[in-house]
Parts: sequence; structure tokens; C-alpha cells
Amino acid sequence: MDIAHCHLDGNADAVEFCPHESFHNVLAACTYTLQEGDQPSRTGSISLFDVDAESSRLSLTQRVQTAGIFDIKWSPVGGNVVPSLAQADANGYVRVHKLESCLNESNIPGNHLLEVCDEHVSSSMCLCIDWNPSATSLAVGLSDGSVSIISLLESQLSISRDWKAHDFELWAASFDIHQPQLVYTGSDDCKFNCWDLRDDPSNLAFQNRKVHTMGICCITKSPSDPYTLLTGCYDEHLRVWDVRSISKPVHETSISLGGGVWRIKYHPFVPDLVLTACMHNGFAVVKVKGNTAEVIETYNKHGSLAYGADWQRGCLGRNGRDKNNVIATCSFYDQLLRVWMPEGDIAE
Repeated sequence: MDIAHCHLDGNADAVEFCPHESFHNVLAACTYTLQEGDQPSRTGSISLFDVDAESSRLSLTQRVQTAGIFDIKWSPVGGNVVPSLAQADANGYVRVHKLESCLNESNIPGNHLLEVCDEHVSSSMCLCIDWNPSATSLAVGLSDGSVSIISLLESQLSISRDWKAHDFELWAASFDIHQPQLVYTGSDDCKFNCWDLRDDPSNLAFQNRKVHTMGICCITKSPSDPYTLLTGCYDEHLRVWDVRSISKPVHETSISLGGGVWRIKYHPFVPDLVLTACMHNGFAVVKVKGNTAEVIETYNKHGSLAYGADWQRGCLGRNGRDKNNVIATCSFYDQLLRVWMPEGDIAE
């Protein structure tokens, strides 16, 4: 069911609902646009929206012009007291914005981003970013195959360590939310790696180079199961891993989603449900349970590369179910942002 939509001011590649209490209505969307010519530039923006699904309202509250952005992430609940949004951009910077409540020119309450710190990480492009569970560090993947760990202390960013992790572009870098001393990385070199930050230089805890037949786009740890991890790949497969047995996915064939799996987002309340952005094949809601994975709903109302996807956190309905199941998605070249709800009862 469609709720609302709008066009952004550039090529849309990531959307993120704020997970923090009292800010579940806040949606951030970012863009990356390559300006070609004699002196090419990569420009972008962060657009902040207020989403009210019940009244089908999608209201732009702020737009911040930036360098071209590849990834954004809200700080996790339980970390910083103030919700913060981190960006990874094409100029090699990591920037952190805090979310503030304030009055606009008409004295109407609203939410705005204020940049509080930045760090020039590299002359290469910052492609992906992830917070550790305590919101004190960020893992950043770079276009030269390096990964950097950035510390955040008293509104100051600093590089605590960096190392060459892959041979090509590093599109996926994520902390293990149950064991935050571990960082997973994936790259266009088809290697799936895990690094132990207790060692310096960071030790390669494991590597799998045999399963993914194309570049790895995303890596997501299950919030509810400390042993389950999912990877998305250009080869169109969503793979389920047991981190106790990393030599192969939990089930051999995985599941093909008909397009490169660029984003994977677990449902905030339903443990076995994930939302996926499938590049040339729209978006899919997938149920992952044990050694089975099945598509239970698809959404194909975008006209371009499906890149950004996220669930809205919301109040729980009866029987502990989320009564909203509101989703935001975005697509690249048509610059389209959509807010919608699945047609079926996906929580069953």
C-alpha cells in the first residue's frame, strides 16, 4: 500500500529511519550525483523528512548540501544520548550530525541536523559506514580496499586504525553487534572477511573467498540471533551464514532475489523478517528461518536501481506486533523516495 512519495534533488542511494524513541517519525535520505565534464565533481545532499503514515504525510523539514554521499547510518539506540547521523562521502570524509528539535520560522516544532564533527579519512572515497553498539566507533570502507576505524569521543572524530583489507572497492563494513571487537568486510574482490580489533594490526579472524561469485554489497548481523549473519551480493543471492561455521552458508543454495542484493535490513520487531534492496529487481521482504529463506512480498514501483531501504520503528500493536510495518525505499537515477506498507500480513 503506497503512503507517499517525492523526488529528491539528486540520485538517491540510502534511506534511514531514526531508531531513537520520540524520533521514529524522522527519515533521512541521501544522494550522490556525478557532475561530469572537464572538472568532474561528486555532489550530494541529506534530506530530512517527517513521516506520518496514518495521514499519508511526507514532509521535508531540512536539506543539507554535501559532497556525494554513499552511505548514512543513525547511531544505535543505547549509545549516544543525542541521536546522531553519520555520513560516508565521496571526498573521503566522515561527518557526524546530531539531531536537534527546534522551532522553524513559523514557531512550529521540527527536527534538524547540525554537523558536530568531521574527519578526512582518506584521499579515496568513503563507501560504507557502520556504528559499533556503544556509538563510540565507526567502521568505514574505502574505494581503495582499506577499512578505517574512527573513534568518536566528546564530539571529536579521530582515526584509531586503518589497514588494507581487500584488493578492490570495499562496499560492506559492519560491526558484530554481539561481539563488537569483530568487524566484517566485503568487497568487489569477492572476499568475505572478519577482523579481530583486539589485535593490532587487526587480525584476519577468517576469510571466505569461494562462495560469492561476484562482489559483496552488504553484510548484516541478526539482532536477535548471535550466530546468524546475512550477506548480499551482485550475483543476486542473499546468503545465510552461521558464524560458527563460516566455510559455507547455512543452506547451500541460498536464495536468488533476481537482482544484486545491495541492502539488507532486519525488521525491528519480527526476528526472521528482512527487507532487501535488489538493484534491478525492486525490493523484497524475505522470511529467513533456520535453513530456509523465502520471498513473501515484492515491491516494484521504482523505475531505477533499488538502493535504499529501511523499516520505520513504531509502536507495537496487539500480540506484540508492529501495527505499522512502514517502509521507506529509494531508487537511484529517477531520484525517487517512496513510503509504503506491505499488502500482506508479513508478521505471520
